[in-house]
Amino acid sequence: MPDFARAQLRRQRINFGLFLGPALVLLAVFFVAPVIIDVILAFTDMGRTLAVGKFTLENFERMVTRDTRLLGALGITFIFVLTTLGVFNVTFALLLALVTTAVPRRLGAFFRAVWLLPRMSPSVVYALLWLWVVDPNERGLLNQIVVHVFDMPAIDLRNNHPLLVIILANGFIGASLGMLIFTSAIRSIPEHLFHAARVDGAGSLAIVRHVTLPALRWPISYMTIHQSLSLLVSFEYILLITAGGPYS
Repeated sequence: MPDFARAQLRRQRINFGLFLGPALVLLAVFFVAPVIIDVILAFTDMGRTLAVGKFTLENFERMVTRDTRLLGALGITFIFVLTTLGVFNVTFALLLALVTTAVPRRLGAFFRAVWLLPRMSPSVVYALLWLWVVDPNERGLLNQIVVHVFDMPAIDLRNNHPLLVIILANGFIGASLGMLIFTSAIRSIPEHLFHAARVDGAGSLAIVRHVTLPALRWPISYMTIHQSLSLLVSFEYILLITAGGPYS
């Protein structure tokens, strides 16, 4: 191998180590290693004492043969992920991105900043706000509107419809990330494509359909996969808002 090619290969390896090395270390320590540990522990008899006595399949046997709530939990998880993803994390986020990029730039930036406030706030604060909104008494925000505006009896969404509450709570905060990703993707579309579409007589809806959406194919695919995985492991808002559900 010529000296120049050997030096170039060495430089590429050094650059790889400098730029991707720290990220790979963090990925291995905080993502890959916990997954491997969890898989190993699933085949042990470790309990609350954290003591491992033997390797066994009893956990899986109990889950499949004796846990009567397994199918129900899987069904609720499927509904939660599919509804939150389809209605909020992708569709509503895309709508927010389209609207905030269609209005003047400063107004769109202000609206996006306001919509990001719940994501930047602590989880406990966000959950407490939702608990105030769905409070079953008249002091709750929703019941204030239901009782005093529509003259209807107070409703208890938290206990009667907990799945709806966690879908709304996770959806509104989850749409903010998709809004940012889609907004950035829309801003990266070359301006001449929009000008050419307008010259050809295309309206706003036609431009969205034939110019914007095709350019967002990969961002939409990324958000679908990323948010699906995120919703499958969603826990903190569910625990803080419903305390495990109405029957816990």
